[in-house]
Amino acid sequence: VQLQASGGGLVQAGGSLRLSCTASGKIFSTNTMGWHRQAPGKQRELVAIMTSVGSTMYADSAKGRFTISRDNAKNMVYLRMDSLKPEDTAVYYCLTVQSGGLYWGQGTLVTVSS
Repeated sequence: VQLQASGGGLVQAGGSLRLSCTASGKIFSTNTMGWHRQAPGKQRELVAIMTSVGSTMYADSAKGRFTISRDNAKNMVYLRMDSLKPEDTAVYYCLTVQSGGLYWGQGTLVTVSS
């Protein structure tokens, strides 16, 4: 399973970004996909996940500002991030959970300036 995230960049506080992730390899349609992030000097944090049937879960820090979506036909997952804050600065990784395994790929850097 390979996961490639994209869409990061530099944005001012209050701005928006949309991250995309493509999964390839042996992908199961029943998987859960999502995003986690790691800020400098901090532990990795789960941001949002979405099951194959559309159930979602968000970290408290993401609720009301971030929206996860997926395109099962394309094996893609997205993260729309609005009202970004400097504390959202991190490397964002997409992930998938399937067949009892957790997979993630290279991340994309999001930098929010104040």
